[in-house]
Amino acid sequence: MAAEYATFGLAPATRAGGVHTNGDFQVHRDFMDFVVDGRPLLFRLSDLDAVSPLASDVPPAIFTAQVRGLLLETDAPLPGGRYVIYGCPECADLACGAVTAVILRDGDDFVWRDFAWQTGAHADLELNGYHGIGPYRFAGADYRTALATLLDGTPHPRRRVLLIGARVAQLARLAAALRTIGIGADITQDARDVPADELRTYGAVAFGRAVTEDQRASVRRAFADAGVEVTHVDGLAPVVPVLVAQIEHALDRGPAERHRLTRLTANAAAADIEVTSPCRVRLTAYRLDRLHRTHVHEVFDGVLEPGGHRVALAAGAVKGEAYVVARTPESVLVTAVTRDGPGPVEPG
Repeated sequence: MAAEYATFGLAPATRAGGVHTNGDFQVHRDFMDFVVDGRPLLFRLSDLDAVSPLASDVPPAIFTAQVRGLLLETDAPLPGGRYVIYGCPECADLACGAVTAVILRDGDDFVWRDFAWQTGAHADLELNGYHGIGPYRFAGADYRTALATLLDGTPHPRRRVLLIGARVAQLARLAAALRTIGIGADITQDARDVPADELRTYGAVAFGRAVTEDQRASVRRAFADAGVEVTHVDGLAPVVPVLVAQIEHALDRGPAERHRLTRLTANAAAADIEVTSPCRVRLTAYRLDRLHRTHVHEVFDGVLEPGGHRVALAAGAVKGEAYVVARTPESVLVTAVTRDGPGPVEPG
């Protein structure tokens, strides 16, 4: 084996869920991503919507089996010693396509090689191989230590949000949308009535625009008394997809350096975006008219290279009160559209 040593690690990652403008949805998934030489391996695959087999919603027995497999304590699930590295986030069916690799031991080391896109029992390296990825040689002790930490019973991320607001019907629609994509949601008017043990199950609390500062302070005290830190979300608009995106962002506890989508601002002329590695970005504009009806415009959908980018916004898409949502496969950002003129794009 000629491969030089690479570092191996794991980091929390998210496949952002969402409610699409046509009524379809994609499921929220939390998982552990593989970090090779300090960089998420998934970032080397610019237009891939996928998760690793180490997902938080996988039953414990299956999760343990996945870890044991990566440690080569069980037989490979695919011919040729191949293991699924990333799979379909909706169904995990190989027929949808998966990134696979051969994992083997070389002395005390572990080697990942022959990465390929696979939709059947056998991989065609000539047609579907990722020739620019790997091979990677990992020191056995570091590799085993990283994976063993997943078997110590560490709690999974808290994927529940507490919704507080005056418009009960709006909150009910928001809660239904969140539950559809796999995020638990509950509605209350006063968090002081919620037992401390239950408050500790929430990862975020979202406030409607009509919630007073006194009510917000009361909620913060209730969580502080329960000894739990949660992210507070101030709802930007009574638009369910915008609120879902805000909550998705709030529940993403991964470190900033693990995100590809790092900045989003927008004014009446353009949206400014910054990404750290090649990835597919989708921009959607939502605006409210004088009757508070929601109008949706798909602004952009394409792969962006690292750095800052400006995307023009049609005047009709952001007239009046408007918001822009930017999504990559693993993250989401939301911004209100300001009325000031466009400024320079900051360098990436």
